[in-house]
Amino acid sequence: MCQHKTPCPTADASDREAARTLARDDVLGWALLCNGVLTFDDTGELLPDGQIIPPHRPTALAGAAA
Repeated sequence: MCQHKTPCPTADASDREAARTLARDDVLGWALLCNGVLTFDDTGELLPDGQIIPPHRPTALAGAAA
């Protein structure tokens, strides 16, 4: 999908969120990346194959445990 000179990470890569943004809607809180991943402001993701990645933002509880 990505046609950049240095290709973006694929949708199944662990760093998939590093891909370039093709489109975004700041009102609705989503961005479409060039690898086909939809990212949401709550850090959830929808992969091109339909797989849902639940929000994974850090929480205050996680910070306290570190």
